[in-house]
Amino acid sequence: MFEIRVICAPDDADRVSQTLAAAFDTGPARQYPTRDRKHTRLYLTADHRPTTPESE
Repeated sequence: MFEIRVICAPDDADRVSQTLAAAFDTGPARQYPTRDRKHTRLYLTADHRPTTPESE
């Protein structure tokens, strides 16, 4: 498990979160403004997706 931090334009935050969720197994994105309030910081806890389906 690892943490991903992305700084992006506020209008791109949803698209970035969805793209990362498609590539990794992520938890909910936490959003905070940057210090200058012009961008958004996204924090996501993520894990690699299994490469092969688990057999039962």
